[in-house]
This record gives sequence, C-alpha cells and structure tokens, in this order.
Amino acid sequence: MIWATRGAIVVGLSVLAWYLVKLWWPGLKALQARPVEHLGRLLPFLAGWAYGALGILAVGGLIGWAFDTALWVTNWLGDAALVWGVGGTAGISSRGNYLPLTGDGAGLVLVLTVLFVAAVKATRSGTDLKLGSWCGLSLGTSSGIAGFAAVPLAQATNATGHIVFGWIG
Repeated sequence: MIWATRGAIVVGLSVLAWYLVKLWWPGLKALQARPVEHLGRLLPFLAGWAYGALGILAVGGLIGWAFDTALWVTNWLGDAALVWGVGGTAGISSRGNYLPLTGDGAGLVLVLTVLFVAAVKATRSGTDLKLGSWCGLSLGTSSGIAGFAAVPLAQATNATGHIVFGWIG
C-alpha cells in the first residue's frame, strides 16, 4: 500500500483545478442559464474520480500494481514540484482512512476496469475520465474530504460486489 504524500495531494488538487477552470467552466451566465446541463458535464470526471479512488484501494494484482505505480510517480512529481518549485517540504501527509476492497469488491473493480477502458476508448469523454481517475488516485488515500469519500465508496463497492457475485465472504 502506497500512501499519498503532500506532493500527490498537490497534484490531485491541481488536476481538479485545471479541469474545473480550463475544461469545464462554462462561464457564470451560461451556468446560471442552464445549470443542470453544465453540471451534468462533470459526471465523466466524477466517474473517473470514483474509479481512481477505488483503483488505489485495490491491494494486489495487476490493477493494484498499476495504480500503486501511478501514485508513486504522482508522489514523486508532486514532491519534486514542492521541493524544487516553491521550496516546500515533501513527505507523507497525514494518512486517511484506508478501507481495502474485499474479494467481491475487487471483482467488481475488475469489471469496472473493463468498463473504464471501453468508455475511454469509445466515448468523447476519455480525457475527462482519465483526468478524473488521476485526481481520484492522487486523493483517494489522503486524509481530506476526498480520502474520506473513498471509504463509503469502498464499502458500497464491497456490498455491490457481494450482491452481484453472490459470494458469501
């Protein structure tokens, strides 16, 4: 299990800020005129965030290794930016609540991985999904609100996996 460092949290929040300002923000008048339509455009990013947060909670296998590697790279990039970019300090931020996925939850994450890859390839929301996933894996083990949100997401995934697969665990 790899924990998010301050650098990963900086990267995750930066990805979120970049997405909201550069790729999503429609302008105040447009948002006021059609709020539901514009808020609906956030759904692919949020779906990607949820997948990224679940992926970082996967403790083993190829998917867990891929997410751990992505978080390790994100930790390094963010820590380097903090130390060499602004003279800050790197290191583990306070650890969030970590709830590993059960076998049922891990099975569901495997199915969600297939769905995620297909959605990235087949829809025009691929960039939104990928940026959301990067944001989710960066913030999923943090101690802030995003890390706190990963716990009920993991619980829901474990319960749904139990229902879908019918396994008694």
